[in-house]
Amino acid sequence: MIRTAFRTDDVPVADRFDYWRELVGRTRASEMSSAHAADFRAELWLMELGPVTVWPTSVLPTRYRLSPRMARRTDSGSYHLTLLLDGGLALELGGRTDTFGPHDLHMVDDSQPFDLRPADDGAARAVKGVGVDFPKALLPLPPHRVRTVLGRGLSGREGAGALLSGFLTGLEQQAAVLQPRDAPRLGTVVLELVAAWLAQALDAEEALPPETRQQALLRRITAFIRQNLHDPELTPGTVAAAHHISVSHLHRLFEQQPHGYTVAAWIRRQRLEHARHDLADPALRTTPLHAVAARWGITRGSDFSRAFRAAYGLSPREYRARALLERQRTGPATVR
Repeated sequence: MIRTAFRTDDVPVADRFDYWRELVGRTRASEMSSAHAADFRAELWLMELGPVTVWPTSVLPTRYRLSPRMARRTDSGSYHLTLLLDGGLALELGGRTDTFGPHDLHMVDDSQPFDLRPADDGAARAVKGVGVDFPKALLPLPPHRVRTVLGRGLSGREGAGALLSGFLTGLEQQAAVLQPRDAPRLGTVVLELVAAWLAQALDAEEALPPETRQQALLRRITAFIRQNLHDPELTPGTVAAAHHISVSHLHRLFEQQPHGYTVAAWIRRQRLEHARHDLADPALRTTPLHAVAARWGITRGSDFSRAFRAAYGLSPREYRARALLERQRTGPATVR
């Protein structure tokens, strides 16, 4: 599922740019040029998630141009999305030019000519990003609506764009431990988040299938909960209000999930998991137990002790002592 596809250190200097051109051409057809071709440097990882391909890259400034003739000849029926993480790009598509900076998202259709070039072609600083390729047929939005956002720079810092950006960068960070059996499910999640991001950009969530809308809403809700665990006022009521839905709707969303938790139980479980991690951290060994609990929104020490023992079979104090002793004996592995 996941493999390192290219490092310039593994290729003779004279062959690097030609190899890069051949490698990228397997996924995205374009004419490529670079002011750094003579001493080219790049890294690319391919993550094959069913029909979805995710490829984090770090590459010296390079220009990618899809001519009208090449677009007619090489149309593969795919959309290509890019999350820019570092550097600057300019994209000319359909007679307009947009510029992109870090945490911007944009998408192109390989049947339409485009010219994607670095904002500073002479800079020796790598442009970093994450590419996503997937069949158009898998996106549950009308093609004529999608065309209106092609080539536009859209923010990956807020809303559904932030969820998509966070998931893509998280895939890169966890690539070493992901298993082949995870690939189809992860590909489905990527497609759901792309659909939700585009629907938000188009203000067209009503065009999404109900299941996709529900999953996108649930991902926004769980991300909101994780970001606000420190708030003791975080309750099903405040979560529902923040997402403009009723508490009963929120409960129905969670009832449909395989984990089997109610909203309140899921919040409590997340708080306890974070507190458990802190208790096993040698850097926090002198932090009082009540402070660890309060850090994750649990204000009553007795409630923390009771819930922790029910979840893990030990009191917080006992768990900390055992976890720190285990770390001294075996290294940084976490006691379970």
